[in-house]
Amino acid sequence: MQVTETVSDGLKREFQVVVPAADLAAKADERLDVLKDQVKINGFRPGKVPVSHLKRMYGRAVMAEAIEAAVREANAKIVTDRGFKLVRDPDVKLPEDKGTVEQVIEGKSDLSYTVAIEIMPPIELADFKGIKLEKLMAEVTADEIDQAVTRVSEQSRPFVAKGEGAKAEKGDRVIIDFTGKIDGVAFEGGTGGDVGVHIGSGTFIPGFEDQLIGVAVGDQRTVNVTFPQAYPAQHLAGKAAEFDVTVKTIDAPQAVKLDDDFAKSLGLESFAKLKDMMKDRLQREHTAMSRQRLKRNLLDELDAKHKFTPPPTLVEDEFNNVWKTIVDDLQEQKRSFEDEGTTEEKAKAEYRTIAERRVRLGLVIAEIGERNSIKVTDEELTRSVMERARQVPGREQEIWEYYRKNPDAVQSLRAPIFEDKVIDYILELAKISEKTVSREDLYKDDEA
Repeated sequence: MQVTETVSDGLKREFQVVVPAADLAAKADERLDVLKDQVKINGFRPGKVPVSHLKRMYGRAVMAEAIEAAVREANAKIVTDRGFKLVRDPDVKLPEDKGTVEQVIEGKSDLSYTVAIEIMPPIELADFKGIKLEKLMAEVTADEIDQAVTRVSEQSRPFVAKGEGAKAEKGDRVIIDFTGKIDGVAFEGGTGGDVGVHIGSGTFIPGFEDQLIGVAVGDQRTVNVTFPQAYPAQHLAGKAAEFDVTVKTIDAPQAVKLDDDFAKSLGLESFAKLKDMMKDRLQREHTAMSRQRLKRNLLDELDAKHKFTPPPTLVEDEFNNVWKTIVDDLQEQKRSFEDEGTTEEKAKAEYRTIAERRVRLGLVIAEIGERNSIKVTDEELTRSVMERARQVPGREQEIWEYYRKNPDAVQSLRAPIFEDKVIDYILELAKISEKTVSREDLYKDDEA
């Protein structure tokens, strides 16, 4: 086999490969020798079929297999001998001229083809012990706990029917029957009975709840809305609809006394236990935000310490994914780049820079994990699936079955677990100081 490098441009390489006809013939003969003991042909005992007869029957198919195997082996040798790591599978260009192809298949000519590859750049890892980071931390205050308890009480407050002739106000709960139509035709899933609408909660289609303000029991009203572009039911997304609504009852929210009885209505022993539970929940949220900000700062450090040109095709793929999300979001919001204070050209340049950063950091994290034998275990994947299932109460079994039947979906959970394990590895080596800040300072960048 003869290999000649014809292109060396950045991370792109191209080779001209020539596989002698004799090598292809030897591979074909090996395959025919195997077939001899496998095929059953009338008139011949098993294993006694002459090779010449097999060649007449299977010669072309066997040679095609031999060519495929030779190309695969040659490409693997190019990569192994040069110590390359490939970005993706090699791009092979075989001869297109029918006469040339026929000569190769008939064993009368050498196989000559080109293979183009894109290689991973060499990555020189920084000294992680030299990284210095500040970890922001916030204590849960009494005011935060009180606000959390108040939110729980608002979600749990009882409702009582308003008096005769009363009008619905923001905060009231209205029980309605409705029939939805698009272009005058009722649509699937658009009919409901005895449905509770909490005016001002924002749980219905945008604009629906506000149009119920001022209704009375027995009123019939037509509510006009437009489904969001990102509505889960694709056949309704972005479409204008009208709902014929009949008001059945109007209930007003009642004040809740924050005491032990209220806590017991939630299944807790006492009001003190409710406050303890809120404190624990808030502290978990603070801890998660502290971790998120520390990780963000670490990624900034890794980006600053690892400057290399990432593979163009990976950057292009990442950019296309990011750009599609940006364009889809703008279309859904019916906004333009001008509305965002920029131009499409400037936005593309900005998001291409973001794509390059993401690819570069992804390669750095992968390299750190590989050099330090950081792996994701099956047990960790199982825990992640269970956590996903717990996030959808009442559908745990459905979510579990989905991941059980879709190995690719399970593998999609591997990347964030792997990244977190690599981050933990680096944080163990880095120098980290702690700083206590207010809740506002901890969350301000995220909320902005």
